[in-house]
Amino acid sequence: MIRPYRSVLYIPAARERALEKARELAADAIIFDLEDAVAPEEKPRARALLADVLSRADYGTRARIVRVNGLDSEWGADDLAAFAGHAGVDAVLVPKVNAAADLDAVAALVTAPLWAMMETAKGCLKAAEIAAHPRLQGMVMGTNDLARELGARFRPDRLSLMTGLGACLLAAKAEGRVIIDGVYNAFRDDEGLRAECEQGRDMGFDGKTLIHPAQLDIANAAFAPSDDEVALAHRQIAAYGEARARGEGVAVVDGKIVENLHIVTAKALIARATHIAAIA
Repeated sequence: MIRPYRSVLYIPAARERALEKARELAADAIIFDLEDAVAPEEKPRARALLADVLSRADYGTRARIVRVNGLDSEWGADDLAAFAGHAGVDAVLVPKVNAAADLDAVAALVTAPLWAMMETAKGCLKAAEIAAHPRLQGMVMGTNDLARELGARFRPDRLSLMTGLGACLLAAKAEGRVIIDGVYNAFRDDEGLRAECEQGRDMGFDGKTLIHPAQLDIANAAFAPSDDEVALAHRQIAAYGEARARGEGVAVVDGKIVENLHIVTAKALIARATHIAAIA
């Protein structure tokens, strides 16, 4: 069973207290950020601090993802050297991936699985080739940078970003990659966050990137199967089993047809809920 990525929390690598506190937070995954969240003059210290913390700290079942600086920056090569074979790193997140070649350059330097930040127009247009990269494990939408590049205005329905979101989502699902939705900036707006989480979940995203621990509970709830969904899945499986025993190919549950494809989905949903309950 693939680990859940309902909540993926950014933690600035320069903040030692935040790095320690993250060990106790209910996040499915942590992005330890060496890029945007760290000032230029702090980057060498943050790199050394993060390497030390990840060598000794126990983050339990949380996925440990390090977002490095780009290779085109003065810090990228040193970031990759520090975490190339680091035992405390589950994946390396590459910023501003525009094409598969950007992943090739990083793959030659690290052994960990790669994740790609999808935050440029070029990257969205080449999402299919990026998702097909043999070392890629996941994709993260960088909606703030994408919106800036597009000159898009904020809309609660995110209509202005749908082309990019959809292109990356299709590419990830076609290749069986994890794909995480972008951040919601207003971290005190619970209703807005909940609505955006539900939108991303309904589109097919596996989880949400978050900028504040206060957002964790809402994301975890939105991207987990609800009790009602689990109950319906069990009823679908039972009804379909009874129909097959009668020699019929379909069942009806709550006035809706249930076929084999629905049973595959139902079993996957139950397995996901069971796995999440086991790590809670």
